[in-house]
Amino acid sequence: MNAPADTASSLSRIDGLAGARRHYRYFDYVMAGFVAILLLSNLIGASKLASWQGVTFGAGILFFPVSYVIGDVLTEVYGYANARRCVWAGFIALIFMAFMSFIVVAMPPADGWNGQAAYEMVFGSTWRIVLASLIGFWAGEFVNSFVLARMKLLTAGRHLWLRTIGSTVFGQAVDSAFFYPIAFLGIWTHEQVLTVMVTNWGMKVLWEAVLTPVTYAVVGWLKAREGVEVFDENLDFSPFAKAGPA
Repeated sequence: MNAPADTASSLSRIDGLAGARRHYRYFDYVMAGFVAILLLSNLIGASKLASWQGVTFGAGILFFPVSYVIGDVLTEVYGYANARRCVWAGFIALIFMAFMSFIVVAMPPADGWNGQAAYEMVFGSTWRIVLASLIGFWAGEFVNSFVLARMKLLTAGRHLWLRTIGSTVFGQAVDSAFFYPIAFLGIWTHEQVLTVMVTNWGMKVLWEAVLTPVTYAVVGWLKAREGVEVFDENLDFSPFAKAGPA
């Protein structure tokens, strides 16, 4: 599966530095969607252990992988430097969400309001889950973007499906390897942690594969409207680097 030849040939090839400095029509909207899905999936589904047809998994897996799909779109269409900006934006948003949740939950409830217990159950994530979410997301998303960008150079922009699935294999492995042990080791049994960690990793990769046609459609639509093909050549891939040459 490759991009249509007429679409690919109509795009101007630019390097990662030029891509980082370029103004895009839809970048802000994609970044907003990325951060929104990231926050909602971590807030609503991260700590629930669910089971379906005998398979145990974290409930957040139903929606969190969409943020990885958008992360792939960001790297593929806008380049690693812009994807790096989005990862940091999401990371800071997660920190603020955790801070706000801690303050609001800790505030004494008003007389006559009986929802404190339920509120704490929904929004009172432990420090371990918060820390696990931050570390897992930060490390996993940067690995995902790095692998995809490097694979794009190695494949000369061909085989998008291979890049998106391959980057997810590594990115989600790193995310899960950090998140579940940090969040639940000692709370769940070792067997539960390992089972959920491996199962969720496999399901996230499967989700990426299933959503490949959607990824192709979104990437093709955005590239056609942005008019460029970004290859991250001569770019510093450090998470802490400013957009510039290696």
